[in-house]
Amino acid sequence: MADFNRNFTDEIRERLSIVDVVSRRVPLTKKGQNYWGCCPFHNEKTPSFSVNEDKGFFHCFGCGKHGDIFSFVMETDHIDFVAAMQELANMAGIKLPEKNPRPADVVSREKSLFQICDAAANEYHEKLFSDEGAHALEYVRGRGFSDDMIKKYRIGYAPKKNFIANKFVNEKQENLIATGLCRRGDYGLYDFFRDKLMFPIFNPRGQIVAFSGRSLDGSEPKYINTSDTEIFHKRKTVFGFNFARDAIYRNNRSIVVEGQIDAIKMQVNGFGETVAPLGTALTEDHIALLCKSNRNITFCFDGDNAGQKAAARACGIVMPFLRDNSDVKFAFVSGGKDPDEILRNSGTDAMRKIIDDAVPLVDFLWNLANTNFVISTPGGRVQAEKFLKNELEKITDNDLKSEMIKEYEKRKFENWRKWKRDNNIVNIKIPDVDAVTKNTLVYIVNTYPEMVERHGDFLATLNIDFGGAAAELDLSLNDSEKYIVSLKLQRYMQRLNIQNKELTARLLSGDETAREELSKNSAEIMRTQEKLEQLISL
Repeated sequence: MADFNRNFTDEIRERLSIVDVVSRRVPLTKKGQNYWGCCPFHNEKTPSFSVNEDKGFFHCFGCGKHGDIFSFVMETDHIDFVAAMQELANMAGIKLPEKNPRPADVVSREKSLFQICDAAANEYHEKLFSDEGAHALEYVRGRGFSDDMIKKYRIGYAPKKNFIANKFVNEKQENLIATGLCRRGDYGLYDFFRDKLMFPIFNPRGQIVAFSGRSLDGSEPKYINTSDTEIFHKRKTVFGFNFARDAIYRNNRSIVVEGQIDAIKMQVNGFGETVAPLGTALTEDHIALLCKSNRNITFCFDGDNAGQKAAARACGIVMPFLRDNSDVKFAFVSGGKDPDEILRNSGTDAMRKIIDDAVPLVDFLWNLANTNFVISTPGGRVQAEKFLKNELEKITDNDLKSEMIKEYEKRKFENWRKWKRDNNIVNIKIPDVDAVTKNTLVYIVNTYPEMVERHGDFLATLNIDFGGAAAELDLSLNDSEKYIVSLKLQRYMQRLNIQNKELTARLLSGDETAREELSKNSAEIMRTQEKLEQLISL
């Protein structure tokens, strides 16, 4: 093994789950934290062959065989290490490098980078509790961080001056630069992080490999991270994973949130299995790392447009990693809030309800197809079907793919093609909108296609055939926008009024729990009425 660069063997281990490798030869069943099956190295009827996905090894309690993915392939295929490396590299989709032992100077340099990062974290942490870092300490405590939390996550403060460049003056300059902590300017080295609240970034083994600095003066960007280095790659690093590994196994899932503070606050408030991508969008490498620990993932994003787009992208990325034992869900924090704010203002129970109410992937993907395309039109249905087909093609588990195709065919028949079953029914469903409104909307959709992108989810609820002939009207783009928005507000007002009647009935029947709901609902009616009046007056 010494003939290969250790980073390459580590990369194979990160990309490939030992469960996936072993299950190609041995049917496995998960019991507790391990997977079990009948040993391929000796005859047995009672499973005594154990696979631990977290630690990446197998062990047979019958014959004593023990090893990792490399030794498993070597033993089962009766091949040497080089051939096993080649097979595993092919499975991982990466090219086998030339045989290249790690030079002593490379090993020494890597060790030096780890040591510098660890020492810098100590210096930053000490600065946080100095007079110079008082404003940073006040800020982080104001965000609900206790001193124990600050110590556990080794949070610190980077001063405005060249603190690290001066503190580590005896270190080799090229090593300081290689950590990303310092850069070279016209007058020597200068600190990359200045006046920042510092969050150390750990690799899965718990070593500090980089830092994330948060601005304290409101300047943008809010966070800056260490650029990619020899020991740190953003696309492959999941923030908080080193702290979350045990909890992921205990809770049989991981939770993915959008930011570092959210991840920390979730971990210390009973959701220890929470992690976050780091300063970049979610990647295949992030998912591969999480799936090595557990294939059950709950994505928890903000409920705004950005959060919805992030969830849709995560859905597309996770598809190739799905197995029949995967449980992938999507939760959303609404009202412009994030998990940190929910936990501070509403408590753990409110956050737990958001997680518990998460939408399964099969439903989330279906909802995407129905909201992103106008499925009331033939063209919209074709687009939605193509979308579903393209997403399902990403699934590598053929049995699971087949079942999901059947599920969506059933849903399409029941929801998109009702007319096929209703041809002999005499009673016709009363339209959701009157003829004038329908003609106006058909005109708008046909004249201004951009309105479909903006309001497609609402238009799809009206049960209108937008493929029909458009009436000859004279509406500008601005007037069309006002028309649709006013219609949305009117229909929302109708629903609120119906809810008001139901809540009033509950209150009159003695249900005191309806009083607060009724008050909130009435306030929402007033706000909606004001919006509608403002829109009309424009």
